[in-house]
Parts: sequence; structure tokens; C-alpha cells
Amino acid sequence: MSTNYRIVVLLSGSGTTLQSMIDTELPANICAVISNKPNAMGLARAEEASIPTHLLDHTLYSSREAFDFDLQGLIDQYQADLVVLAGFMRILSDGFVNHYSGRLINIHPSLLPNYKGMHTHQRVMDEGEPLHGSSVHFVNSELDGGPVVLQARLPVLPSDTVESLELRIKTKEHLIYPTAITWLAEGRIELKDNEVYMDGKKMTGPVVMDYM
Repeated sequence: MSTNYRIVVLLSGSGTTLQSMIDTELPANICAVISNKPNAMGLARAEEASIPTHLLDHTLYSSREAFDFDLQGLIDQYQADLVVLAGFMRILSDGFVNHYSGRLINIHPSLLPNYKGMHTHQRVMDEGEPLHGSSVHFVNSELDGGPVVLQARLPVLPSDTVESLELRIKTKEHLIYPTAITWLAEGRIELKDNEVYMDGKKMTGPVVMDYM
């Protein structure tokens, strides 16, 4: 569904998260997909959907700031209302994050604020957690520390392996990320003073979708 709400997607890998957006009738226009990896399958997925693609190879830059400066310039050519991180394996500079404050979102495979960082599925299983999930959050200068909008929560099964748990989480991510993007495109969600508001009311915590 094409609308005036414009999204730019950043990715580094296979693009399954992007595919979930393409397959959902978002009330938004995915106007470009940008990758820092030349072999990212996500670029092929975008091209198949007739979405403009760009490669910005981070290995050609001497600093994070120089890369982010060019990335920001490329995004701004599209006058993006929202920048969506979809498996974009880069730590972003403060200047970049601040430029898109309230317009930059990510999805992280844990029930934030728990288990920030990498290897969340393994860490959850190592700690014997009964629940696991994924979180859609605004991005700020703290890694995986921005205000959370929406979470999927599901039980860790006795039969789970790290691989099966990751697959179950990924399936739910493909549901909740398009949902959160839809809310943003419809103007239902906004960030004010580092607080999330939904339908004009300050949220006391994220919306949680239980898959029990």
C-alpha cells in the first residue's frame, strides 16, 4: 500500500525482516533499502519488490562518523519519516541517532531491558529463563536502550534448542515489527521527551503480545 508516509530500511543480511514488511500491507511507502554489505540478500528481496536499493560499503570508510554522514545524506534524499533497522549490523554514531530522534526504530531479540547485546537466545537458555521474546524500540545513544513500543513474549519450552528458540522468536518478530510500523505510520505512536505516547496518552510500559 503506497502512502505519503515514507520509510527507509537499513539491513546487512538476508532480509527476512524486510520481507515481512513487504508482505504486509503497510500504510506506508518503503521508498528505499540500504545495505552496508554487498552480498546482502535483502537487496535482492527489495529489487524483486521494485524498491530502490543502495549499497554503502562501510569497509571503504576510515571512520564510523564518515560512514554515518554519507548514510544520513542518502536517507535524507528520500525525506524519510521513519528509518527502520532490519538486521543492520552497525553501531550508529550519536550524531546519526540524534538526527533521527523519534524516527529511528529497531527490533531486538529479548524482552528489553533484559539481555541487551548479542547472543540473547543462548544467554536466556543458560539462565533458565521461563520467558523470552523480542522488543520493538526507538533507538537512542544507549545500545538497545531506547524506549520500547511493543514486545512479543513466549515461553521457553523444555524441548527448545538455541536454534529452535531463535526461529520461534523470529516468526513473532515478523508479526510485531510491521504492527509497530503501522502504528507509527498511522500517527498512533510518537516519542516525546524520551517517553512513548500511544493515541495521545503516555505509555507506562510497552504493549505486550503474549504467545503462550
